[in-house]
Parts: sequence; structure tokens; C-alpha cells
Amino acid sequence: MPIGKSKRPRKVNLTKVTKKRKVNYKFTIDCTMPVEDGIMDSANFETFLQDRIKVDGKTKNFGNHVSIERKRSKLTVTADIEFSKRYLKYLTKKYLKKNNLRDWLRVVASDQETYELRYFQINQESDESDEED
Repeated sequence: MPIGKSKRPRKVNLTKVTKKRKVNYKFTIDCTMPVEDGIMDSANFETFLQDRIKVDGKTKNFGNHVSIERKRSKLTVTADIEFSKRYLKYLTKKYLKKNNLRDWLRVVASDQETYELRYFQINQESDESDEED
């Protein structure tokens, strides 16, 4: 047996107590463009999110942990548990696909806490040059 190595497990210092920080997440989905154009209803999107967001593996299980607020055409999701912004993007894309809007709208992160629904930029110049030939 090498010197300094024993078979006894080391004593672990258990006096350190780790405190869990209270986490707050606040994400916004900006639907201004499609709502103003009348191709999307923000109230319908809000109910879709309320039906589909899962907390602890169950839908409609918000409790006091997750809340959804709608102000005109902006939806704000506030959570005090671990919550992924990417999950909101997934659900938004699912909603767009369900309502056949996925071909015209895309979900873009405008900053760290906000997603925005924008129209695809279609190049009109390339179409015109093909017609001239």
C-alpha cells in the first residue's frame, strides 16, 4: 500500500450549508406586428400557452410558480422556478404551425428576455429579375 493512502474514507466537513437563491424569470413575447395586421389573436395565443405550459411534468399546473399576463399584444411569462426561454420559443412555433402562420412569421430574440414575432424578409428584386428574362 502506498504511503499516505488509507482505506478509510475521508471525513467530509458538513458545516457548510448552501442556500438556494430565489430565482425569478420574466420573459416577454412581442406579437405586435401580426396582431396589428389582424392575422393573429393575442388572447387566443395566451390561452394556448396556459393550456400547454408544463410545470413539474403536468399541464395547467401553474400554482403560484408561473403566471402569464397579456398587455395588448405583448405576453409576459413570469416564473419563480427554473424556466427556459427556449421552451417559450418551442411553444410559440407550435402555435404558429397550428394556425398555419409558420410560413410567414418567425420567432426572433430581440434581447435576452424578449422574443419577437417578425415576418420573413422576401427578396422582391430577385423575383423581378427572373420575370424579365
